[in-house]
Amino acid sequence: MSPVVVLLLVLAGVSEAAGRILPLAVRRPGMSRTLVAGLLLAAGLVEAAVFALWPLTAWTLAELVLSSPSPGPGPEWTPALVVPLLLAAVLAFPLLGPFLHLLLFVGVGAGLADPLAAATGLGWWGAVGCVAVAGAGLGVAVEGVRRLVVRISAAEARESLV
Repeated sequence: MSPVVVLLLVLAGVSEAAGRILPLAVRRPGMSRTLVAGLLLAAGLVEAAVFALWPLTAWTLAELVLSSPSPGPGPEWTPALVVPLLLAAVLAFPLLGPFLHLLLFVGVGAGLADPLAAATGLGWWGAVGCVAVAGAGLGVAVEGVRRLVVRISAAEARESLV
């Protein structure tokens, strides 16, 4: 991955995380700026890693669907594919267009399907299915981790009050 792609993925991750963390910080005025910045950076890096894993996960699913592995490297992020993802992440802020956010993610996924179909010989609809399942699976995994972190944080907060 080129440095430009990595930078765009990190920006998309931080923007996506900001859409989730900043509303929380607004509702809790006692949170320190250092804590918010740390949460934002950590969550942004996690989101960026999930974005970076999306094509690899789709490639792996396509390999499982095919009876024989495809030769050569799988699809990778390019700046042309990451820019719409960055736009979708910017629109992740609450009330700024959840439908448009979803629509852009579908567009990014469709853009990922073309190189995946070409690399695997799977066919466009099969590649779309692999990209969709990979995106949904990664999304569910990240949401599970978020809920676990919130549950652990809430338990620690209750313990510190006692």
